[in-house]
Amino acid sequence: MKIRANQLSSHLKKSLAPCYHVTGDEYLLVSEALDEVRDAARACGFSNRELHVATTGFDWNQLTASTGNMSLFAEQRIVELRLPTGKPGVKGSQAIVELVEQSGPELLFIVTGPKLDRSGSNSKWAKRIDQKGVTLPIWPIELRELPGWIANRMRQAGMQPDRDAVTMIADRVEGNLLAAGQEIEKLRLLHGEGKVSADDVNAAVANSSRYDVYKLADAAIAGDATRAIRILGGLRAEGVEPVIVMWALSRELRTLAILDDAVRQGNDLGSAMQTARVWGNRQGLLRSCISRHQHGDFHRMLTASGRADAAANGPRYGDPWQMAADIVVGMARA
Repeated sequence: MKIRANQLSSHLKKSLAPCYHVTGDEYLLVSEALDEVRDAARACGFSNRELHVATTGFDWNQLTASTGNMSLFAEQRIVELRLPTGKPGVKGSQAIVELVEQSGPELLFIVTGPKLDRSGSNSKWAKRIDQKGVTLPIWPIELRELPGWIANRMRQAGMQPDRDAVTMIADRVEGNLLAAGQEIEKLRLLHGEGKVSADDVNAAVANSSRYDVYKLADAAIAGDATRAIRILGGLRAEGVEPVIVMWALSRELRTLAILDDAVRQGNDLGSAMQTARVWGNRQGLLRSCISRHQHGDFHRMLTASGRADAAANGPRYGDPWQMAADIVVGMARA
């Protein structure tokens, strides 16, 4: 069955489905939804968690082996599968369906990935999850809804923002919820609870980190490799999780790949940007970036970002920070 994000909490209070499919391009909202599901699962006795990231060349036997070894484990297990592209292919689809069939009291199966297109939504594996478990599409916040979302988020953190403070944050983040969440967390740490004015927001910005994930993506898109690498180093020094860095880069690469495909197919770039929800003041940046690259570059970098995401979850896959550096240099190339 399909549920909306605002129905998740009430759903989890009633029961835990055997499998979940969480889709969307907003890292903050998706990760918070996943945290809710994991917390509910732990409360039901699921003590082990196994993560697979299906990048190019992924061995789908690793996933199906999760069910083959069930008898060896006394604990209930969560098996998570990340689909960076949302398209597992024929073998992947078969493996996912097999895991869905095996999911139940001893095995919770969670699939995450970007927003699905029509073919993805109609795929056998996606339909099977919808039939047996829960499909949770995470929709982006509309730009007109952003101030209300920010104000509500700040109130949940114990702050009482005035209208100018909310407007200032909304203008800074330009529709990026991950960036908005970061700004609110900075304010909570630097200002504390209570009333918050635009002056308080300005003061927090002046005293906060110079390094933000969304600034990294912007520098790479703008073609400033030197600045992008400097920001990446700052993020690493400040303890930012590499998975957050890769999610932000993947989101931009996915948008660039979609726009590049549209142009190559003879469509108007301006119209494609509107469809892809690229706001006016970012259109110039993305136009310039697309013009610097050949067709297929963004898809190749998106695949590389999937490998880097896997590396962020296990050292055997490589150094995620070096892989991220290679990606931002590729994005910024002249």
